[in-house]
Amino acid sequence: MNRMSRFFKSVLLAVGFGISSAMLVVPASSVVIIDAELQDWSFAGIFGRYDKNQLQRGFQVFQQSCAACHGAKQISFRNLSEEGGPSFSESQVKALAAEYIIIDAELEDGERAATPADRWPEPFPTLRDARAANSGAFPPDFSLLAKARGITQRFPAWALNYFTAYQEGGTDYIYNLLVNFTDAPEDYDVPAGQYWNAYYGSTLAMASPLFDGMIDYEGDEFPETTEQYALDVAAFMMWMAEPGLNSRKQMGFQVLIFLFVLAGMMVMVKRKIWSDVKH
Repeated sequence: MNRMSRFFKSVLLAVGFGISSAMLVVPASSVVIIDAELQDWSFAGIFGRYDKNQLQRGFQVFQQSCAACHGAKQISFRNLSEEGGPSFSESQVKALAAEYIIIDAELEDGERAATPADRWPEPFPTLRDARAANSGAFPPDFSLLAKARGITQRFPAWALNYFTAYQEGGTDYIYNLLVNFTDAPEDYDVPAGQYWNAYYGSTLAMASPLFDGMIDYEGDEFPETTEQYALDVAAFMMWMAEPGLNSRKQMGFQVLIFLFVLAGMMVMVKRKIWSDVKH
């Protein structure tokens, strides 16, 4: 009897707690979650390929804006001249590398001019220096960031990705992050050294790195806007994360053709072998 009494008391307490919790008024937040705006990437889909000119513009944005804080330790200067990427000439890459200094403890002076074989240099000598220059936050390396990030999609959009071969979530994330540095909601107290990003839905230890007209593109074909800079540098970051995308898709297409041809030959062989056999 005592056990039953304790049980019913526990149930009544739980119900009472649930009702009281439901009656609490929770203040509404003015933070609005922004859905990612998907972009039309040249490398999207099974037949997509990198746009060499866009990659060259993206490298320009990376070099003149992003590289001051972010590294790219997985690529070498010579990768910039490889087919399927920005495809700069060898002379351009040599001249570019010569602009940078590499720390080399084996040399008497301890440093030397970079060569095409060298990795992209780190912007800060130590982790402590990087954090000190960025309000205590460590700027992530850009080499694989386009593969390490992704967007959140609602149903049925995410389900359709299995049929559309969508794999540009990283670049869409980077683009939306870069173009959504805005003023914080009125009821949000932004800490010192932090900056509000509407897509991220919170603050970052990074101010908007891009603004209209900050980088001069060659010619007048493409606008010098924040949105265009974001598109180009996101595409370049995708190439850094997957430099073999063009060759991978080409190989996949060739394999599909081979399988279709093989399947047709197998059908014809089967019909030839069993043509004289009654079914």
